[in-house]
Amino acid sequence: MRILVLSINYWPDQTGIAAFNIRRCEFLAAQGHQVTICTGPPYYPQWQVPPAYRGKLIQREQHNDVTILRSWMYVPSALTTKRRVLHEATFAAGCLLRAFATSKPDVIFAVSPPLGLGMVASTLASLWRVPYIFDVEDLQPDAAIELGMMRPGRVTNFLYAVERHSYRHAALISTLTEGMRQRIAGKGIDADRIVLFPPRADASLYGLRQRVSPQAFRQRYGLHGQFIVSHSGNMGVKQGLGVVLEAAERSRERRDLCYLFVGDGAMRTQLEEQARLRHLENVRFLPLLDDDEFAEMLAATDVALVTQQKIVSDIVFPSKTVTLLSAGCPVIASVNAASEVASAVRRSGAGVVIEPERADLLWSAIEGMVADPARLAAMSIEAEKFARQSWDESITLPRMEEHFLSVGRRR
Repeated sequence: MRILVLSINYWPDQTGIAAFNIRRCEFLAAQGHQVTICTGPPYYPQWQVPPAYRGKLIQREQHNDVTILRSWMYVPSALTTKRRVLHEATFAAGCLLRAFATSKPDVIFAVSPPLGLGMVASTLASLWRVPYIFDVEDLQPDAAIELGMMRPGRVTNFLYAVERHSYRHAALISTLTEGMRQRIAGKGIDADRIVLFPPRADASLYGLRQRVSPQAFRQRYGLHGQFIVSHSGNMGVKQGLGVVLEAAERSRERRDLCYLFVGDGAMRTQLEEQARLRHLENVRFLPLLDDDEFAEMLAATDVALVTQQKIVSDIVFPSKTVTLLSAGCPVIASVNAASEVASAVRRSGAGVVIEPERADLLWSAIEGMVADPARLAAMSIEAEKFARQSWDESITLPRMEEHFLSVGRRR
């Protein structure tokens, strides 16, 4: 089968949607399908395009049997709502034109966000008379309003119209969690047309804390003997990471603690400045790490954090939840109790869920874990067990392929 994937993030980016796309595309290619992805240059989460990709309108690459067709897009150095709209619009336009550089596919797979890819997929599907699957990783209009990034009005009405069109014309709609599936169905979409493509656990992380010594990482960054509380991945608005700095301020006298921020994102500079102004010597920032050092960081982490603003519930499911549990990291989830993250942490026994944006509760949870090593060890075991049972790729990826084959046959 010839499969055309449309997505704004792909290899060599490694976080967020890119991580999902890479494994899905490479799995389908390994099964003998001809997979082509239309994407942009790498930029996420630093929001910086590497020199090798700058100033080029189009590029063509081959990586692990997947053909990559890149098109130029505007990547803002400082993110605002208007700049993000322009960023996504330029990609959607370039993606539409770039798609014509490939042969007619049997199935189109459009990954949202950005929401505009639904219109691109619908247009291509109509011209080629082929079906498309609309993959919803983030309920973008809902998130923009609930997080206060946009106000209800003409623009959001337009976005919801695009969303309805994308859902209505898709042969199949896929999403990450049951909560997101129900949210989409609540918009008037037939539930039988909405399926789950769950996130996939990285099997290479299983048994990580038994295989990888934490000492090299600790010595490299002067963290020997400290209890490491880490946040890794995107540092954006949804994460509400100010609560971590407030917890660090409450525990500034504890010299045996280190709050470690690893990664990048739109809010990183602001967080670093806040930590500097507050003189938080127990807070450290590290850049994105390569795979080996990231594994060392996970092995060295005593407690990993997943934080979200309190208004976030079933509109997103951060991929790092799967990563952390696969690696056996005990978790404190400072999230909405109704969110999918909270549900996963509670069901797994991998950690605790606390009310979001409450620094007092966050510090209390950390303090309790510092005092109970046996509890942490038990959480680590349960975390990996749950990841294997819920997200192992030997289950999730073949199921995904079955849906692709089913949609392809409908043609």
